[in-house]
Amino acid sequence: MTITDSPQSWEVTASETPFQGAKTGVRSERVVMPDGSTARRDYQVHPGSVAILALDDEERVLVLKQYRHPVREKLWEVPAGLLDVEGEHPLSAAQRELYEEAHVKAEDWRVLVDVYPTPGGSDEAVRIFLARRLSVANGERFEVSEEEAEMEQARVSLAEVVRGALAGELHNNALVVGVLALHAALTGYGLDTLRPAEAEWPARPFGA
Repeated sequence: MTITDSPQSWEVTASETPFQGAKTGVRSERVVMPDGSTARRDYQVHPGSVAILALDDEERVLVLKQYRHPVREKLWEVPAGLLDVEGEHPLSAAQRELYEEAHVKAEDWRVLVDVYPTPGGSDEAVRIFLARRLSVANGERFEVSEEEAEMEQARVSLAEVVRGALAGELHNNALVVGVLALHAALTGYGLDTLRPAEAEWPARPFGA
């Protein structure tokens, strides 16, 4: 049996945005249920994100440790960022984030996996790229601020990151999903079966 998600949109009888922040907002809608009744659904409106699982020639994953205030923890993560530049291609956004957060560039890019991290409470869509053939980026380092100013950077074996994810020691969504997807690809159909870096993304359509 082959399974695939399918687009569908239930009727909305009322919609308002009671809060709009700098990057995201909250939308409140009345949605018609299959039995004809209506229910209120509140969710975060999000521009979308890209994340980068950067793998070096020694099969080490580039990871960053950053403080995340909502969960009150410093989490090991992969480089990532919002799709907050109007008209920017997701691949270009990923390349920019890898440069800004890690001062690294990559010669080989593939789409690893696309996910909705919290579809019950947010419309955020995340595209996780696999980046390989890494090298130090040219030019000066990007100047970071706020939480990013204290980021730690490391390269950790893929096997160790997979172990940490399954042991409940690592919790960042893009990191956990990314390394498990990569492990599945390496032990299954192979990396050549991954989608090209410019593959269509219906959740966040972009121009060619």
